[in-house]
Amino acid sequence: MFKGIKDKFKHKSGLKFLKAELAKPAPVVERSKGITSIACLVDLDKFDNANLFYEFVEEFSLRPNAVKIIGYKSYYDKNSPYSTPVFSDKDLGWNGDIENSYVLEFLSREYDLLVNYYTEENLLLQLMSVKTKARVRVGFKEVDQSYNDLILDTPMHDFKTFKMELKKYLKVFNEIA
Repeated sequence: MFKGIKDKFKHKSGLKFLKAELAKPAPVVERSKGITSIACLVDLDKFDNANLFYEFVEEFSLRPNAVKIIGYKSYYDKNSPYSTPVFSDKDLGWNGDIENSYVLEFLSREYDLLVNYYTEENLLLQLMSVKTKARVRVGFKEVDQSYNDLILDTPMHDFKTFKMELKKYLKVFNEIA
């Protein structure tokens, strides 16, 4: 009984933190123009092939370790092997903290591009999006526009089209050659 109440309060404190972060001006990331590192935040409940994001390495001529992927699952078994680092609802801490070693490692870096690959409002995904240090953010039209600089209107399950549209707009913005 107390665990449920505690989880509700954690959720409420996370929402409060998120609202406060969105009210602030976006932090300035001191990285030069051009895409050399990509962070991918993926909803694995809706899109289960996160390894497709490694295609960005070839598509944008990046170093092999330039793409970092972290996935969200509403529930996951810590004993099950996942090919992608995963976090879930049970990792939510107080004041919007996400208590997961993969998350801490992911958030410790700065990126040129953050791909918010989710289409439904979700507190943990939104917290991760706000906390990730990235110069350019891209996502889908279904999510609140304050999380992304570039919004693509493609189906989530059609990664090939998403990748093609992203490349087209990055060329327009002179981020890639």
